[in-house]
Amino acid sequence: MKIEMSYLLLAFATVLAPTARGQSTPPQPKITGVLAMLSPKPGVTVEQVMKIMPAEIRATVPLYLDGKIQQWFTRGDGRGVVFLLNCKDVAEARALLEGLPLSKENLMDEQFIPVGPLLPLGILLRD
Repeated sequence: MKIEMSYLLLAFATVLAPTARGQSTPPQPKITGVLAMLSPKPGVTVEQVMKIMPAEIRATVPLYLDGKIQQWFTRGDGRGVVFLLNCKDVAEARALLEGLPLSKENLMDEQFIPVGPLLPLGILLRD
């Protein structure tokens, strides 16, 4: 319970810190990467995906070896993958993934979330 409360307080600090400093809008985080979630579009079959999968893997591994894909995961619900991409913005991430075979075949839904350092940690550096 104590750990859960710490996370809750940290979340509130993220929202309330700008107000406490008299700012009307929260500071914008520095974008250091993009979280990309890919899942098959409705109606796409496993067979369709698996037919393209060897080409997808051959195209994805070089992105990892080049440092563009920092981390990659299979979704826990089995409905796709999650990439943490070394990209400066969503446009760069989208362009990167649109070059992959599954995206070229229009088989995947893509969701992009820009991410950066956790802003409330700056509170620890204040006097």
